[in-house]
Formats: sequence, structure tokens, C-alpha cells
Amino acid sequence: MPIYRLGSRGTEIMKIQAVLMKIGYNPGSVDGVFGNQTEEAVRTFQRNNGLTSDGIIGPATYRILEKFMLGYDIYTIKPEDTLYNIARRYYTSINKIIFANPGIDSYNLVDGRNIVVPYGINVVDTNINYTYDILERDLRGLKARYPFISIGSAGRSVLGRELYYIKLGTGPNQVFYNGAHHALEWITTPLLTKFIENFANAYTEGSSIRGYNVRDIWSRSTIYIMPMVNPDGVDLVLNGLSRNNPFYSDLVRWNNGSTDFSRVWEANIRGVDLNHNYNALWQLSKEAESQYGVFGPGPTRYSGPYPESEPETKAVVNFTRSHNFRLVIAYHSQGEVIYWQYSNLTPSESLRIGEQFSEVSGYILSETTGITSYSGYKDWFIKEFRRPGFTIEVGRGRNPLPISQFGEIYRDNEEVLLLASLV
Repeated sequence: MPIYRLGSRGTEIMKIQAVLMKIGYNPGSVDGVFGNQTEEAVRTFQRNNGLTSDGIIGPATYRILEKFMLGYDIYTIKPEDTLYNIARRYYTSINKIIFANPGIDSYNLVDGRNIVVPYGINVVDTNINYTYDILERDLRGLKARYPFISIGSAGRSVLGRELYYIKLGTGPNQVFYNGAHHALEWITTPLLTKFIENFANAYTEGSSIRGYNVRDIWSRSTIYIMPMVNPDGVDLVLNGLSRNNPFYSDLVRWNNGSTDFSRVWEANIRGVDLNHNYNALWQLSKEAESQYGVFGPGPTRYSGPYPESEPETKAVVNFTRSHNFRLVIAYHSQGEVIYWQYSNLTPSESLRIGEQFSEVSGYILSETTGITSYSGYKDWFIKEFRRPGFTIEVGRGRNPLPISQFGEIYRDNEEVLLLASLV
């Protein structure tokens, strides 16, 4: 693993700073820059954990920090232990330990048995740039803390990254939410991942969210979520272009000679706009490209050589076909609008559902125009299944939206995500 020290920068530093902050160490701004204040926070953390206090995050320090990133520890039961004492030691609850360890007998603990002990902190951080690596680690942590959720892969990206999906619930009413078709719009990934965490936590507590009984939803519906459809693109935007990227020269050419992808890149790693790569009036999307100055692979609006040419698009299509979704939501940014129509095939109930989403979110219902009317995921879903499909554009401003908007975006959409599973 890399060694992090004063002067180090990047998304992993941002995650470390966020974790240090939530466990009581002040690293200063959560900005991805390992400065003096972060170094002092690391020194204090090291002292408190029996490590050499040098302010450098090497393997030993990282191993302990990573437990907090994952949100749990593996604990070996000792003869004098009780769940109450273990819970107090980790600032957590007995209930969380019981749910993390199915079959555990709280009155008859087995000496020497290893158990998962969730820390009394959340896993998903919402004040950081949310990369694929962070998503992958967060899913590991969530699965350990909430083993009743299901996590799988619908396929792989061009560069071999998993297209993870999460399954919540066991009911017959199936719905599907996805995010980050567009690389710049990565803020939709923590939106969905935070919802997964909050939903799973409410299930363990037997509590409600915004008046919705989570255990009731669990038994009535099954929610499938794919938080990051375009992991290669998100990595390019947030971590930059690596010299060992197999498309290095092509990407620079497609990006008009620039190696800065952080403000313009919506496409996947082959320069295809995934939300223009579905087989729904795809030919019209292709014909409209020249009007937008698109003549091949690039940052946005290139529809690809043919429908479903990209492994990411193909995986989403196959995943959708393998289920019986009542409705779908594709999350994008920005504009605070809800798109609900496609050609003349829009189901009659879509307007009613869209109006309910609009009411609980404060977003307006709108119609797409021009090239945005073609070959998107919700367009394909409506065409193929004649069922309600929605594109929801979160937040306002210029993409990529700053993570400082996350709180408002989440508040606007949490009830939509609950309502959509029942409507």
C-alpha cells in the first residue's frame, strides 16, 4: 500500500480526513491535502492506539484506520465478556452486534469465537469525493454490519471494475435505482449508498424513515440499487488520468489534447456517453450528434458505434431484463427536475407517479428536448416494458456539483426513494 505523509494529496487522503474527524480527531478541512493539522491528528491517533507517533500513515497505522473506514472490528470473545460490555467498549449497541452476527446467542457467548462488532459510527461519508474504491470499501463495511442485505455484480466495466448492485427487501414489488451513468455526476452515487445505509440501519432498529415503516417496505418490496454505472469514468474525473491507462493517448485526443478530465468528462473510458447508448431511438441520437459538435468519442453525447456497444450499458440492460421491475429511476445531476416521458409510449400512470415524486422532492416535472430525448436508460425501459421510468436530475449548478450540496440533495430525494418502492 502507499505511504501517506505531509504533502500527500488525493481522494484517499480525503477519506482518511473524514474518518479521523468522525472518530474525534480534527484533521482540519476535509480537502484531500495532508497538511500540518492532518499530520497532528494522525500523531494523536497513533499515540492513542499504541503506534509510533510519527504522523506518517504506513501499513500499521493504515490497518487500524481501515477498521474505522469499514465501520467494524473483528473481536474474539473472552470468558468474561457480555454483549453489553463489548457494545460499551465500541460505543455501539447490542442490537447492532446481534444483527451483524446472525445466530449469536447473547446469553451463551462462545469463548474464542470471532464476531463482527460495528463501531458506533456510520460507514458512508458524505463530505468527500466518492470514488469507486471508496464505494467498494463502503459496500464491504455495510455487508459486514448488515449481512441481511445482498450485494452482487451485474457485470464489469471496460477496465474490469465491478458494476455492483445491492438488494434490499424480499417483497414481490421490484424497483430499480441507478446512479452515475455520467462520470461528472458522481454525487448520485453517495446519494444511493447513503440511502442503503440508512435503510438497513432503520431495518435493524425497527424504525421508520419519514413516516415509512422500513420493515413493512422490506416485506412488500425489493429495491435493487446500482450506485455507479460508470466506474471508469468516475475514476477518471476524480483521480485523474493514469499513465498506465490503456486508453491514455486516445483519451487525451478525445479530450481536445487536455489531461484534465475533472470538469468536462461525462462518458465512459472509451468516450461513449452511456446514457445515449441504449436502444431507444438510438439512430436519432446518432443523427443529432453533429448538431452538438460531436463527431466521435469524447467527453459527452457520443452515442457509440451501435446501441449497447458498451459493457456497462449491456450489463444494465441484461440486469433489467433478468428482473420484473415495476418502475425504475436513473439518477443524474443537475437541475432539480424529473423527466418522465418517452415518445408516445409513456404509461398513463407515469404522470400521477411523477407528480407524487415532485411533491415530496420539490423538483419540477419536465420534458426532454433535442438529443436528450433519445437513447437514455429510462427511455429504453419505457419502450421495452411500457412501465414507468424516471430520470431525476439532482441539485443545481455546474457539474460536477460540489459535495457541499449533498445534504440538500439527500433531503430532497430520501422520500422519493422510499415512495418509489410502494407507489
